[in-house]
Amino acid sequence: MTGVSILPVAGIPELEEGDDLVTLIVERVELEDGDVVVIAQKAISKIEGRIVHLDGIDPSPRAVEIAGEEGDAARRIEVILREAKSIIRVRPPLVICETSHGFICASAGVDASNAPEPGTLVLLPLDPDGTAARLRDELRERTGREVGVIVTDSFGRPWRQGTVDVAIGAAGVLALQDLAGERDPIGYELQNTVIAVADEIASAAHLVSGKLARVPVTIVRGLDVRGDGRATDIPVPPERDLFR
Repeated sequence: MTGVSILPVAGIPELEEGDDLVTLIVERVELEDGDVVVIAQKAISKIEGRIVHLDGIDPSPRAVEIAGEEGDAARRIEVILREAKSIIRVRPPLVICETSHGFICASAGVDASNAPEPGTLVLLPLDPDGTAARLRDELRERTGREVGVIVTDSFGRPWRQGTVDVAIGAAGVLALQDLAGERDPIGYELQNTVIAVADEIASAAHLVSGKLARVPVTIVRGLDVRGDGRATDIPVPPERDLFR
């Protein structure tokens, strides 16, 4: 069994709308076949212009009800409500939402951390699976290498403290590994075991990239996880969701 390496791509500058991320990557790392290029959501959102300025937001009565009278809080809640496909739970000021992508997370993925400047919020990419596929195609064209791409974000988890990075976009990788029908070493046949491979890679990469280190891209090397999964395959379908 070979080991797995997680390599930070150092030296990528603060990203802005329209930046060429593929060039920034290939100038700094020699990719190999089978590599998984893991990219923080904030990097994608900044490049795609998914930034909102709070001073341009007029909060709705519902936003004021949740946030109280303090202006920035109400404007932030208004942005969250606009980004949400549905509201799952509210415990002011916390809002748990379903996004248009089908993810259930705090604040519909709207975040002020690592924003480009004070008074701005970063939104999730509109189509992170599509972005991952585009970047994978461009990396293959530029380098000749067959790589996977995962776009990640930090999500909380029910019943457990702390956040972990998960995949919100994926291309060229196995997103879910279904082991139903396989047998363990004593012969027991697995019935309902599905491994969230893309999420595990995302979490592993975050151990290197960190929340505050400003390392938006890492390379996970040494895994055989090629496939055609999408991150939007991972959320539990509504008909199987026991908690809504």
